[in-house]
Amino acid sequence: MAVFWKAVAGSLLFAVCLMGGRVDGQGNGKKEVSGDSIIYLGQERNPWRPLIRTTANLTELRSIKSSFQFRTFDPEGVIFYGDTKRGEDWFVLSLKEGLPVMQISKEDVQVSVTGGPKLNDGKWHTLDVSNKGKFVILEVDGSPGLVVGMHSKQTKEVVSGQLRLALGGILTDKEKMIVEFEPQMDGCVREGRWLNLSMPWEADADELRVCHQNIQPGSFFAGEGFTVFNTSSVFPMEEDQGFRVELWGDFSQMDGTVVSLMSSQEELLGVLTANNNTNEVHLAVGKIKATLKNTFKRLQITILGDLVKVIKDAGESDATTYSYELESRPGYLTTLREGRLAIGGLLGGGKDMVGSHFLTGCLEKIQVQGKDLDLDSALIDMSASSHSCPA
Repeated sequence: MAVFWKAVAGSLLFAVCLMGGRVDGQGNGKKEVSGDSIIYLGQERNPWRPLIRTTANLTELRSIKSSFQFRTFDPEGVIFYGDTKRGEDWFVLSLKEGLPVMQISKEDVQVSVTGGPKLNDGKWHTLDVSNKGKFVILEVDGSPGLVVGMHSKQTKEVVSGQLRLALGGILTDKEKMIVEFEPQMDGCVREGRWLNLSMPWEADADELRVCHQNIQPGSFFAGEGFTVFNTSSVFPMEEDQGFRVELWGDFSQMDGTVVSLMSSQEELLGVLTANNNTNEVHLAVGKIKATLKNTFKRLQITILGDLVKVIKDAGESDATTYSYELESRPGYLTTLREGRLAIGGLLGGGKDMVGSHFLTGCLEKIQVQGKDLDLDSALIDMSASSHSCPA
């Protein structure tokens, strides 16, 4: 087992050593990522599929320690994965509620441990993973973080074969995880030192998204995609409370569709757009049309049975209501219960939920029905950074 942990622990640091480098084509549809690259883990893909991966022969390993820097505001997601024997023995490092989680499966034993300092504070943290006998040790910024000890009845050591390493995903069945977690990670790794290995990693993506030099909490939309939610499964609605969306951010720095709503019959019910050229924000709910100057940093929209209520920065004292015409009340709440909500784009018809007029800008906070909205829970998540914006 010691050899396996030497491989996994060392691979941890090797994997995260990919910072600030280049991506080259191989001619086989894959891209090579150099060992000094800076890697953003939150790129759009199947959420469990690794962003980058590599394979090494166990006989080539000489080091039992790995080290890298990691930064995120995201409280949950996978950072690093390593395995031998094609996934029979594996190791996963992830976050849950901001805390590091190590999960290990070896022969007849599975263990998990959670603890150490919270890492989702938006600061760079140095993580060191090492193997000492039967223990795998995680240090955070030079201080003890987690220690996992394992003793297997199986005495056969893994001394040959291959070690697989991956960042931002796993290469085994997610059902094998002891501690369940959402895999998406809006975070970056850099300055990794991985064992004694130097071969390039493979990336499935044609281009890797950048890690911004400075970040702040929020959800960033780069004008390339949006997120979509089913209203029936995420947002309970009561007739007297209506449907409420509340947004925080500098609307003067936004451009594109901020929010759109669609009924179960694929009828567009409402749209909120920001126009950076005219310095205006436009709201359309049925026949109701409203134009606002984009000087505010908080906007609350509530759709009730007979009116739409809009509140800007000042709160209730700055509320404006728009009534439906009596003969054209559309019953929005009824049709919206089985509908869709999109953040960052204009919903189109059809089951594929194609979007357009995508948002460019940062939403510092999003609430629906009074609860924080986590973009990682979206039905569709395209090209949005769920927990960070460039500062």
